Amino acid sequence: MQIQVVKSKIHRVRVTGAKLNYIGSITIDEDLMEAANIIQGEKVQIVNNDNGERLETYCIPGPRNSGEITLNGAAARKVAVGDTLILITYAFMDIEKAKVFKPSLVFPDEATNLLK
Repeated sequence: MQIQVVKSKIHRVRVTGAKLNYIGSITIDEDLMEAANIIQGEKVQIVNNDNGERLETYCIPGPRNSGEITLNGAAARKVAVGDTLILITYAFMDIEKAKVFKPSLVFPDEATNLLK
């Protein structure tokens, strides 16, 4: 049997941009993506702590050490610059592997979105 478990989490980052006229996705500082073991194009669940919105999209890398967290396309309507988000990815795995699996958890500086 396989189950879905949390693979990665970037906890409490601020939205730095919202670009409605874009194909779609979320742009994430590449340093944060690497630290959280998230790859380009991976599906990401976005939880907005300020308005309760939850949505899914795919991620694209932003400039390293920029702190960029930009919602693109329709997702831009679900956030405001300055909102606090939690970004989560999931993976399917065998239940026995899941029992010992340790997700990549990242807790950036809340003021800058940069790694501490």
